[in-house]
Amino acid sequence: MNSKSGVLSGKKGIVIGVANERSIAWGIAKEAFSNGADIAFSYQGKAIEKRLRPLAQSLESTIIEECDVTIPSSIDSFFSKVSNEWGKIDFMIHAVAYSDKEALKGRYIDTTKENFLRTMEISCFSFTDLCNKAVNIMPDGGSLLTLSYYGAERVMPHYNVMGVAKAALESSVKYLATDLGRKNIRVNALSAGPMKTLAASGINNFRFIMKWNELNSPLQKNVTQEDVGKSGVYLISDLSSGVTGEIHHVDCGYNTVGMLEPSSAHEISDLLKKVDFE
Repeated sequence: MNSKSGVLSGKKGIVIGVANERSIAWGIAKEAFSNGADIAFSYQGKAIEKRLRPLAQSLESTIIEECDVTIPSSIDSFFSKVSNEWGKIDFMIHAVAYSDKEALKGRYIDTTKENFLRTMEISCFSFTDLCNKAVNIMPDGGSLLTLSYYGAERVMPHYNVMGVAKAALESSVKYLATDLGRKNIRVNALSAGPMKTLAASGINNFRFIMKWNELNSPLQKNVTQEDVGKSGVYLISDLSSGVTGEIHHVDCGYNTVGMLEPSSAHEISDLLKKVDFE
């Protein structure tokens, strides 16, 4: 058991979807552990397990189990193991998303039905499915948190069907918040600014997107893993006891601006000459 003190001291939670040390969910997990939480981790497949296990062990995790969100029996097995060892949990972090990289190129209108349904299942429905299981071991209430991105609200280059899935995810957060509020279970999403994660590697011209955000956000910088981790702790702890159904932006304020920062115009002009958006 985590002996550290903090706003999550004595709390236990699940983190689903850590791919490597750059993952947003890993940033939240580290901050949660530093604030006293015990954490159970899931993985999908041997390749991710190999990367995850040493990370999870560095946070003294005793539960590191497989959970494929597309296989009901795998989900049931994971939650059974958590329930048998801990009995109950206080929070769950959902950081699962997928779409064919080729479908993130070109135009959204060319998305295939097969990839659309697959993207929606993994990137959106899995959160609802996992919440359905988590609430059974949250008798004292708690917090359910998922991860989104500004591409759910505004069109972003090469985000395409993932933006549609994230928009559905954000809407589901609000419905789930209403469904579970009477159980004292809060449901929120954290919408982080662009970061160098494994998922971001599938987006063309991602470096340009990061630079654009840096030059045009009110704080004139990009968000860090630590920034997101601290906000994640806020949302899964009692510090946000009156917050539910929210899409919490951690993007250095980028979502509030309507056009580019005038002082960055010359640098943006130079950047555009080097970008191929085809």
